[in-house]
Amino acid sequence: MLEFKHYDEGISTYLSQLDAKKMPLLTWDFYGDYLNQLSKTITDQHQLTLLALLNSWESNTAVKTQWDVDTVVVVTCPSLKIVFASQNMVRMNGYQPEEVIGHSPKLFQGKATCLKTAKEIGEAVRSQKPFEKKVINYSKDGSLYNCHIKGFPIFNQNGELINFIAFEKSA
Repeated sequence: MLEFKHYDEGISTYLSQLDAKKMPLLTWDFYGDYLNQLSKTITDQHQLTLLALLNSWESNTAVKTQWDVDTVVVVTCPSLKIVFASQNMVRMNGYQPEEVIGHSPKLFQGKATCLKTAKEIGEAVRSQKPFEKKVINYSKDGSLYNCHIKGFPIFNQNGELINFIAFEKSA
């Protein structure tokens, strides 16, 4: 039976004869970052499920099909005040979720935001229709980023508008 000491000596001898340089193992860093982000996403999904139950959403099909670890999710009430924002918003624009609660999504807009696109989004919201747009938004530090938004009205079981939900990614 081969002992670990002999195995280690054999590997050491083999590696010392190679021209290749050894590099530190960084995959654990990538895995750790991914696992941390996945954990936050699962927590956010749970909170959103509770919000859906509390508000008697008719269906959360859009939530299940649009969300992945890179997606920022923002939910507003019918008057367009943010009631939920996913934790990964920090990665996209620097805002903590609790900083945006109670504000309008216009918080992310500025001079470089296309007025025509903003009006088209506003019209879709007023008409209670889904929309998909790319818009220039502003980060907390004032820098610009391109944002791809898919927005959906959310109705209760009586067909009344309860919330709007937007799935956002840096484009």
